Amino acid sequence: MSAQELDLRDYFQIVRKRLWMIVSIVIVACILAGIYSLYIKNPVYEASTKIIVNQTPTQASVGQLDLNQINTNIQLINTYKEIIKTPAILDVVAKNYPQFGITAEEMLKKVNVSSVNNTQVMTLVVRDNSYQRAAEIVNAISLVFKQEIPSLFNVQNVSILNEAKLNPPVEPGPVEPNVVMNLAIAFIVSLMIGLGIAFLLEYLDDTLKTEDDIKKYLGLPTIAMITRLGQEEMKTTEQQQAQTQSRKAGELEHVTAAK
Repeated sequence: MSAQELDLRDYFQIVRKRLWMIVSIVIVACILAGIYSLYIKNPVYEASTKIIVNQTPTQASVGQLDLNQINTNIQLINTYKEIIKTPAILDVVAKNYPQFGITAEEMLKKVNVSSVNNTQVMTLVVRDNSYQRAAEIVNAISLVFKQEIPSLFNVQNVSILNEAKLNPPVEPGPVEPNVVMNLAIAFIVSLMIGLGIAFLLEYLDDTLKTEDDIKKYLGLPTIAMITRLGQEEMKTTEQQQAQTQSRKAGELEHVTAAK
């Protein structure tokens, strides 16, 4: 098989011959992925706040719309995104909120800051195994950031648009694990692995099994072939042989000897 090129029909035959193995691998992988997602993986919840970098109080009081200042605020977003994840902010949060019981380094792993292009709004997201705890942490970080940024930049242009709800009417569902996505990934990966194993086994199998194989690879005609019989076929053959023997034995009854 390895010395010849495979056409499309050969691929279908290989898949068909080892279909049970491929299906078994896919089923086992999907079951394991489902068990991991539903019973082993701890759920992860997400809470977020929005922070806006707005005009300075002086400009707001005058009522002027300075596009240069707005562009400056937008550019400051990238700086603020980095500052909010530094010890200058997270150390203060860990110190002022000891009830969280986490260090600044542990808090950093839970925090993600993003922004929409050409806007003055930042989104601060915290993930935790408890939604209540995630909401408390993200609100604390936002508040400390607003309090500390004036001393760092000597400006007061940061406001909190909305805080995470500590007691929402309906508790949000976990963002992780994503059962559907995990099952889809397990299905695709296991299917690829199953097909790969099937083709590998076929590549390593160099035995000749049919008359076509002998003619294809050796170029020789088949002189004789031994057929493998199933159990039912063997029973039928044995019954036919028994009937034949009984008829031969019965024929002796009609033989008479002349005196």
